[in-house]
Amino acid sequence: MNRISVIIPTYNRADGVVAALGSVLAQTQPPDEVIIVDDGSNDNTSERLAPYRERIHYVFQPNRGPASARNRGVQHASGELVAFLDSDDLWLPKKLERQLAAFANDPALRICHTNEIWIRNGVRVNPMKKHQKYGGHIFEKVLPLCIVSPSSIMMTRQLLNEMGGFDGSLPACEDYDLWLRVLCRYPIAYIEEPLVIKHGGHADQLSRTIKGLDQYRIRALEKLLASGILTPEQYRLALDELTRKCKIYGAGCVKHGKPEEGNYYLRLPSKYATVA
Repeated sequence: MNRISVIIPTYNRADGVVAALGSVLAQTQPPDEVIIVDDGSNDNTSERLAPYRERIHYVFQPNRGPASARNRGVQHASGELVAFLDSDDLWLPKKLERQLAAFANDPALRICHTNEIWIRNGVRVNPMKKHQKYGGHIFEKVLPLCIVSPSSIMMTRQLLNEMGGFDGSLPACEDYDLWLRVLCRYPIAYIEEPLVIKHGGHADQLSRTIKGLDQYRIRALEKLLASGILTPEQYRLALDELTRKCKIYGAGCVKHGKPEEGNYYLRLPSKYATVA
């Protein structure tokens, strides 16, 4: 049976990380190790985790962002399978059991995600149609926005290493970037059963603290278009999405008094259209 390493990155979420850890320790299929990467917290995260030190591997690093924290966790992982859990989310008890069964049933499987329950400001909400999740070869589906949640993922450590992990230069959308690089090559299994409770709406959520998230999605698409790994059809789809995002983001910059930045983004797709 494959060994499972669980990686929880956290930053100044003492209450959240204890709750997240509790949901891991309550799994019907216990993981073989739990690695918590404290990304420079200056609250009482370390003290709150002290009672669990015999059951976890606690790693502290200066604040470098979620991509770096996840990568640091992978460096310490020994399992063949890796599952990530953000410190503001929770797992339902059978999450690891269901995903481990998926890998056992398909020896060629490299990555798997699950459905989730969304909670916004303490109230359950229904995701919009654009957030619908899929399995299989879903590269085209993940281009518009990130429909794969890090907290729902289980993947092989070999695949993570093959992809080079998360891009630590991205302060946000680092998950979108990685899934694009993975899913242009490989299919993903999807478990329709909701096995993750995903919390949103809180003040420290990245989507609320970092402005202009589409600039990082644009950067991810640029990387992908320059990588040389896409098929001609994938390249066309990625360029179409880059063009759409640049048009919206560039127009927004111009509207808000940043014409130089806006015109840069409005012209950017032409750089990649010449090699399409």
